[in-house]
Amino acid sequence: MQANKRFTGLLHYAVVLLLGLVFLLPFAYTLYTSFVTMQDVNKLAGMPHWTLDNYKLFFTNEAYNVPKWFLNTVIMTGLVIIGNLIINPMAGFALAKLEFAGKRIIFWIVVATMMVPYQMILIPVYVNMAQIGWLNTFAALTVPFLYQCLYIFMMRQFFIGVPNEFIEAARLDGLTKMGSFWRIVYPLAKSPLITMSILAFAGTWNSYLIPSTLANSPDQYVLVVGLNSVKDMFFENTPLIMAGVVLSTLPILNFFFLFQKQYVEGISSSGIKG
Repeated sequence: MQANKRFTGLLHYAVVLLLGLVFLLPFAYTLYTSFVTMQDVNKLAGMPHWTLDNYKLFFTNEAYNVPKWFLNTVIMTGLVIIGNLIINPMAGFALAKLEFAGKRIIFWIVVATMMVPYQMILIPVYVNMAQIGWLNTFAALTVPFLYQCLYIFMMRQFFIGVPNEFIEAARLDGLTKMGSFWRIVYPLAKSPLITMSILAFAGTWNSYLIPSTLANSPDQYVLVVGLNSVKDMFFENTPLIMAGVVLSTLPILNFFFLFQKQYVEGISSSGIKG
């Protein structure tokens, strides 16, 4: 019996390791190709043949302004994450712990909205942004995305599991509903908040359709949109394109590895409850 359990455990680890290698290979190929010249593409070139010229070209060529695109992406992503960290937990807490007229209707509207692809409402959003003069501004890239129905639902599911006694004790100590939320309940949601931040970071940082629609000025390009314009100019320069892919991917990987433990805990604690 013990031997069977050990064999099963080793088999599980072997399968996970194999799957990890399968998912790692594309990025390894991308990273390797970004360090070689065009003539060494799809060849096994030794380290003496590796070069940083592809990365230098991104930051020195006047045809495109990667530092500016990077800064735009950081600002857009940062504002979206901050907004989601404030609005989504408040909405989730209200739907989980407060009693008010129309609560169930609002909840089912949130659930129904999760099923609507954003592409279906992109044109109305574009029209609204144009009407108020926000096209080619950070407001258009951030304000409509300061909340997400998926994250509201996720936070609601977590707050349902928070004992009401915590909130009642806070109220007895003189805290208001908002005070109870920010000082007692909100700190308990560290794991789902980090999970939400990682998902919002990845979704916003990698977003192409929305930024390319709402901001078509080169000065307002975010990194993914700008790198796509470089791809159009240097379509056959594979190493340069791969260097751009690495530049856009590394921040997400670093963010995930930094908070991966809390991400797993947040997924577990924010599952379907009740």
